[in-house]
Amino acid sequence: MHTELQLDNQICFRLYTAARLITQAYTPMLNTLGITYPQYLVLMVLWEKDCQLVNDIAHRLLLETNTVTPLLQRMEKEGLVKRTKGKEDGRQTLVTLTKKGCELEEQAYNSIPAGMAKELRACPLKFKDYEHLAEELDSIINTLNNK
Repeated sequence: MHTELQLDNQICFRLYTAARLITQAYTPMLNTLGITYPQYLVLMVLWEKDCQLVNDIAHRLLLETNTVTPLLQRMEKEGLVKRTKGKEDGRQTLVTLTKKGCELEEQAYNSIPAGMAKELRACPLKFKDYEHLAEELDSIINTLNNK
């Protein structure tokens, strides 16, 4: 047997499993807000800077626009965002937060960071370890995204 092909030797499996379990931990908190994890990601992008092009949101999330567009359509139907055609280029679509989308920021702030801290309380990592982990993950993401 090739040890390089053993599941326990695959960084991709660890990353996949960690991402899946973290997303799963977010789910109950996001359910109380009435949003999904992908919607939460879009909202975080818009909370950082409102009124963005669909292309810019997709770029920030490292997704294709054809993945983000249906998500934004659902979010618009739910009253979280508003989509408008660009004035200079009608092919572009601007996305802005609605009042409901803006109000979710405070609700998320009041529940999610503390909720995730509680979920991870048994994890022995210290803050500097999280910073290092984030840097290492960014390095992997940047390497693979720039191919």
